[in-house]
Amino acid sequence: ARTTANPFAVQEIADALKGTDIPVLVKNPVNPDLELWIGALERLSNAGLKRLAVIHRGFSSYDKKIYRNLPQWHIPIELRRRIPNLPIFCDPSHIGGKRELIAPLCQQAMDLNFDGLIIESHYDPNTAWSDAFQQITPAVLDYILNLLVIRGSAQTTENLNELRKQIDECDDSLIEILAKRMRISREIGTYKKEHNLTVFQSERYGEILEKRASQGEQCSMDAGFVKNVFEAIHEESVRQQMEIINRN
Repeated sequence: ARTTANPFAVQEIADALKGTDIPVLVKNPVNPDLELWIGALERLSNAGLKRLAVIHRGFSSYDKKIYRNLPQWHIPIELRRRIPNLPIFCDPSHIGGKRELIAPLCQQAMDLNFDGLIIESHYDPNTAWSDAFQQITPAVLDYILNLLVIRGSAQTTENLNELRKQIDECDDSLIEILAKRMRISREIGTYKKEHNLTVFQSERYGEILEKRASQGEQCSMDAGFVKNVFEAIHEESVRQQMEIINRN
């Protein structure tokens, strides 16, 4: 993980492995930087290495949290979208940091269609020289693997297609609503320019986030998710208003 974060170190490895035909598994960088992860893969690929795969071990954070490393599943999901045939393995031991979290993390990875798991095991975990709290015995490993539900990845069924059609209709409506919101936002930008007002209004922004997060919770959505959505909307709104204010 630390090596992936250093392009110069990755290039040295790529140069050293040039001309070989061995599998290379690339851990995600310590910080949640997808471009850095892809950059490491590109350096190895450019050196002629074709048997590449990645290991998702979570991302470090200073925040208090359940996990040792935050899963941030959306990052490996985006990696899969960009490089569809790249094998992706999950390391639930390093994500969880605690042995009791390994089983649910394994199932989450399988539900997200990961290609495999890398799990730390030790005959006597409490005496392990490193990462003792995240290791499990071979017997527990066998138990976890037998409990895993491996789901199908069929792309189409009649009922699923109908539901996806409804999702597409919702997405079309969302785009239209967002476009309408941005048109109004540009009108606000024009007003602010004419009246010499600043684009960013912190009090108004805070009110929007608080109100929409509360509404989201009432509609069975995570408040953090709703907040992220409206932060992105506000960022685009500010960008468009800045264009108007700075236009000659």
